[in-house]
Amino acid sequence: MLGLFALLLLMLLMAIGLPVAWSFAGVLAYLTIVYDVNLNTLMLQGFRSLNSVVLVALPLFILTGYLMQSGGIARRIVDFVGRIATGRGGMGTAMVLASSIFGAISGTATAAIASIGSIMTDPLVQRGYPRGRIAALLGISSLLGILIPPSITMILFAVVTRQSVAACFAATIGPAALLIVGLILYNRFLVGRAFEERDIDVGEREGFGRVTVKALPALSLPLIILGGIYGGVFTPTEAAAVAAVAALIVGGLIYREYTWRTLGRSVVQAAETTGSIILILLFSFMISRIMAFERVPQDLTEAIQTIASSPISALLIVNLVLIIAGALMDDISVTVVVAPLFLPVMVANGVDPVHFAAIVACSVVIGANSPPVAPTLFLSCKICRAPILAAVAPALGLIFFVALPVMLVTTFWPALSLAIPRAFGLM
Repeated sequence: MLGLFALLLLMLLMAIGLPVAWSFAGVLAYLTIVYDVNLNTLMLQGFRSLNSVVLVALPLFILTGYLMQSGGIARRIVDFVGRIATGRGGMGTAMVLASSIFGAISGTATAAIASIGSIMTDPLVQRGYPRGRIAALLGISSLLGILIPPSITMILFAVVTRQSVAACFAATIGPAALLIVGLILYNRFLVGRAFEERDIDVGEREGFGRVTVKALPALSLPLIILGGIYGGVFTPTEAAAVAAVAALIVGGLIYREYTWRTLGRSVVQAAETTGSIILILLFSFMISRIMAFERVPQDLTEAIQTIASSPISALLIVNLVLIIAGALMDDISVTVVVAPLFLPVMVANGVDPVHFAAIVACSVVIGANSPPVAPTLFLSCKICRAPILAAVAPALGLIFFVALPVMLVTTFWPALSLAIPRAFGLM
């Protein structure tokens, strides 16, 4: 019971605005006092857990995202997608596709929001999209970076649950494809009902061939990264290094948009983000060690098995808890604390850990855009210059009609997430 109270304390500290890393530190302090733990031994175990080659990929993928943002790569992707996404709801489709391509390179939602949102907001407004609806669509579609490999969230899940990074990457491809289709169809359905999409005079535009040629270096990045991983050319950690170098080459030598100032800012931002995540990981490893020693996961499994009348109801309970946790905590916190806590529950109900990785990723898409905290939605509103109240209703519509069905299909149709890892011999 004390362990579960620690989880509620973490949510409370984050809900009142305490920085994430220090929220974890507060919970760690509480647990060390309650359970009278030797902090020196615990700290040593935490640092040993951080001694993982897999974690080298973390700062490199984060750096890749910031380099794409400052190197003109994102803009070329948007230009290309904007030319092929035509017809009803074309601009909304362009935002979803651009976010998916960006996510296939950077693995982060924050960089996608900053890059895609800053480029596409004004064109969408000119075509009649309400700013609140733009922010909602951006918030959901930006999280395709979590579902489409490489994904920083899946790297963290693999580390804390000791699963194959490549298998976790592959497990989210099916749900990502389903989410992309759902977002595009839902947006097309709303055009002419919830709002009107106007045609505007764009003046002289570059030909499709010219736009495609300019975008080819940017579009080649996900092919190189994913092809290299699943073709056995390099590991996910090596892929992170290749991605960072490729982003430097494309942005610096081909597009020539880097300056020493923008390059330095990208490195500093990547270092700050990485430092925060590593600190959270250290505290979370120590918290997980205490909870494992006190048998909190086993007690939680027994409690849910007692409450649930069937495996289906147990899975629904875990899904609900993941969504609530995601609405109060950021994706990293959900992945490194809540997910390992519920993994024994899922395994006891016949869910493969790699399948659970896909379920966690889908829950993050919902939770990160759900009030009261909704960190992704708030950031989208800031980039799109939209009032948060104007974005809540459209976001809830996307959640109930698209994201939640995708999560339920992922949960109860294991083949959606396990077929690709098995096809590549990853599990």
